Amino acid sequence: MNEYRPLTEQEISILENNNCWAEDWTAVSVAEDFRPNYMHRVMLYGEICIGIFEKNVEVSPGFLKHSGINNATLRNVTVGDNCLIENIGNFINNYTIGDDCYISNICTMETTEGATYGNGNLISVLNEVGEGNVVLFNSLNSQLAALMLRHADDTVLRDNLRRLISEEVRLWQPARGTVGNGVKIVNAKEITNTVINDECEISGAARLSDCTILSSQSASVFIGTGVICENSIISDGSSLFNSVKMQDCFVGEACQISNGFTASQSVFFANSYMSNGEACAAFCGPFTASHHKSSLLIGGEFSFYNAGSATNFSNHAYKMGPMHFGILERGTKTASGAYVLMPAHIGTFSVCFGKLMYHPDTRRLPFSYLVAYGDTMYLSPGRNITTVGLYRDIRKWPKRDVRPQGSQKSIVNFDWLSPFSVGEIIQGKQILEKLREASGEEVSTYNYHEYVIRASSLKKGIKYYDIALRIYMGAVLKRVIKRLGAVEPPATTVGEGEWNDLSGLLLPASEELRMLDDIKSGYLDSIPEIIRRFAEIDARYREYQWAWTYRLILDYYHLDCLTSTDLQRIHDDYVVARRTWIAEIRKDAEKEFHMGDVERSVLDNFIEQLDHEVDFEN
Repeated sequence: MNEYRPLTEQEISILENNNCWAEDWTAVSVAEDFRPNYMHRVMLYGEICIGIFEKNVEVSPGFLKHSGINNATLRNVTVGDNCLIENIGNFINNYTIGDDCYISNICTMETTEGATYGNGNLISVLNEVGEGNVVLFNSLNSQLAALMLRHADDTVLRDNLRRLISEEVRLWQPARGTVGNGVKIVNAKEITNTVINDECEISGAARLSDCTILSSQSASVFIGTGVICENSIISDGSSLFNSVKMQDCFVGEACQISNGFTASQSVFFANSYMSNGEACAAFCGPFTASHHKSSLLIGGEFSFYNAGSATNFSNHAYKMGPMHFGILERGTKTASGAYVLMPAHIGTFSVCFGKLMYHPDTRRLPFSYLVAYGDTMYLSPGRNITTVGLYRDIRKWPKRDVRPQGSQKSIVNFDWLSPFSVGEIIQGKQILEKLREASGEEVSTYNYHEYVIRASSLKKGIKYYDIALRIYMGAVLKRVIKRLGAVEPPATTVGEGEWNDLSGLLLPASEELRMLDDIKSGYLDSIPEIIRRFAEIDARYREYQWAWTYRLILDYYHLDCLTSTDLQRIHDDYVVARRTWIAEIRKDAEKEFHMGDVERSVLDNFIEQLDHEVDFEN
């Protein structure tokens, strides 16, 4: 931080000769090596502190201008070292500006009384006309937001969380707006009550009001042309450009919002991509995407989700081509808690007259398809387990996490087979087996609620679910041997029982309940402690997973303990299941090729990738 001194008489004389004016020259302080000749046509009001002007500033690639202040009106402003501030149409009022900043051709930038910078803003998610249930603040991540949303009716938890958030906001909140180091703000109209962190670039924004932009050197934020953003928080590495309109929103790390997208009362987390459409009261968890003008995400909870337009589902079913965005993975949930649009990880979706249909009754039959023929809905359980689309999705999501280390606030577990999803697979398999037992094996169709399952589909569904179970058990055993050097019984019982997906964090239901109790009792008494608890649970995921999987293996194989003979049998089943799975995916790819949807080279490259799957068997 600079130490400032009063201006000398000679410096005041030079400034006045440069058409600079001050309401009170004694209220103007400067750095020790301040040089007045780099200020021209500047009006100074209130308390002013100005750093040094020693370096050039790159205003465009290859175009350097010397730091200084020109054609500007400042009131109660601190300017760091080597900044270039010029052509301020109205004024900059009540702001602290860091080092090496370039601020040019803006209208107004000021902090007014009572500014909150978007922190502490209570919004209503999932129900656009309901009471507020999520509090926006700088340290929010997808897990904490999901916790607030999922347990909004727990008044003790709600009150404690809001108290802790208020304390966190009070400790952070600056007395006036700040601009960090290395910030570039050009051709912007209005910036009011906004905190802008290091290395942010704002170019052509129309209005930023009551916002916090959590940019950093390793994960800079870009705000582009025509953006209007109010009462919102923008996190590390995110971009908003091309006339985005956003009000009362939280944008998590490495999200991209573009092309006229409009959002209100919504949250977006970890690598979400929003373009052209609209969101209202939406909870968009990690890797939520929307590309179409007719897409409206309203009152739903989404994660690993790609929203198609109302009459276009091709991007959900497309498989091998380069434009593939993937079958939906973890699904959505309505305000009532019922799962809808149930895709790969936890349910089914259907195609009916070109539209995706919602079927909460199929929750216990994951990885399934529903297809309508007239008034009849046909269910193909487990079909998506053996598709090219799922195979590609499994591998693509980790590669699409572009968040740099150190700016990954939201936890994302990429396991497609986990105690959470495998628990649903077990339920689905049991349902199919009970249907077969009740109706026999000689019938042509089975009825599940109002859906029809062909006999061949039911048989395949059991087969697909069993393949997934054996792949999962064998893979976990492999990991345990690699981690521990041998297969030993679990060291804990935590993990046995049901599991939850807390917007990217896969955890035992018992650990979520323990966290709730610890927050309500005051044992967890700060936001950093709660965030650390999420990280600790994630760090022990493999330990908890082994406790759950060990019990699954014993039950599945009807064992009391695991011997070397049992381990070999499980491994052999794993290899057979994997090879069967790959063979089914190969058949799906070849079927798609023969339909004329992809080039031969695309198929050949994909088959070559499948051929290397044997490398992962041991």
